[in-house]
Amino acid sequence: MSAKSSTFTVETRGRGLTEVTDQVQSAVGAAGIADGLCTLFIHHTSASLTINENADPDVVRDLDAFISRLVPDGDPLYVHTMEGPDDMPAHVRAALTQTSLSIPVTGGRCALGTWQGVFLWEHRHRSHQRRVTVTVVG
Repeated sequence: MSAKSSTFTVETRGRGLTEVTDQVQSAVGAAGIADGLCTLFIHHTSASLTINENADPDVVRDLDAFISRLVPDGDPLYVHTMEGPDDMPAHVRAALTQTSLSIPVTGGRCALGTWQGVFLWEHRHRSHQRRVTVTVVG
């Protein structure tokens, strides 16, 4: 059994989803492991990862609209507001979603479904540089 890890950075444009499937597939291919398991981990507390449909851009818009309604900015419930009114909601959004993903690897690629893509979900309003580590074991 072998394991390889690498990290890539994503420049987000602010709140919303950014597809990172190509970066993940590239990292998995570079690991040189034909069959196994890919684990993705985001190194941040106000962004997350998700697998979802990448064919229709309305899907990612609808996901972002839904979570905005579920976890609104500026809720008076929040005490932690050190970095602005979107700070604590970003942490709640990350807690409700995922900071790591596991994907099977077959033939040196992530075995995603036809319409599946991997997305980094930025929960803050301003742009950020986000780090994602890809570990492949097989």
